[in-house]
Amino acid sequence: MHRLLVLLLLMTGAAEASVRVVDGDTLEINGTTYRIDGIDAPEAGQTCKTATGRDWRCGKRATDALFELVDGKVVRCRAHGADRYGRVIATCSADGRDLARVLVENGFAWAFRKYSDTYVADELRARHAKRGIWQGDAQPAWEFRKQRWANASQQAPDGCPIKGNISKHGRIYHAPWSPWYSRTKISPAKGERWFCDEAEAIAAGWRAPLWH
Repeated sequence: MHRLLVLLLLMTGAAEASVRVVDGDTLEINGTTYRIDGIDAPEAGQTCKTATGRDWRCGKRATDALFELVDGKVVRCRAHGADRYGRVIATCSADGRDLARVLVENGFAWAFRKYSDTYVADELRARHAKRGIWQGDAQPAWEFRKQRWANASQQAPDGCPIKGNISKHGRIYHAPWSPWYSRTKISPAKGERWFCDEAEAIAAGWRAPLWH
């Protein structure tokens, strides 16, 4: 896990901040989670196909790409609101570069058309050039999450598939699309538990895993 020290410039002014990359479209800044608006990146545990049909870790690569974009840079985030998980929905830039646009145009995220059409043209260019997720078959992240959720819900207690684990890193929850999901065992005797959705886990004091 890497910790970055960058200058975070919010609407209220400038302040030195500790920034962590949660995944390919999410940042944590001084304990506040920022979900980048208008895009959806592959989940950390997700794989995609190359042009020849081989698997590649598109989720990890997307997370690495976001890390590379913000590492040592001046980061600006403009908040638009919050989602039901308590994350701030924001447009973020690093040294003046729109993070969402760079990720989409390089094939490390989809334009999240359900919520915004801002990056559709960038996606079309990436698709035409067969960059990143467009080089072969890739299941959109929202479909990947839906499928993993449905499969895990069938076997989880009361159909609540999120695993609330306690480790030396604290209280961390793993959704079915987490790369650690299958290896995470829940022990109620240790205070670990199952959750029905991410909002419930966050409200109870658990956090999502950090991959950088």
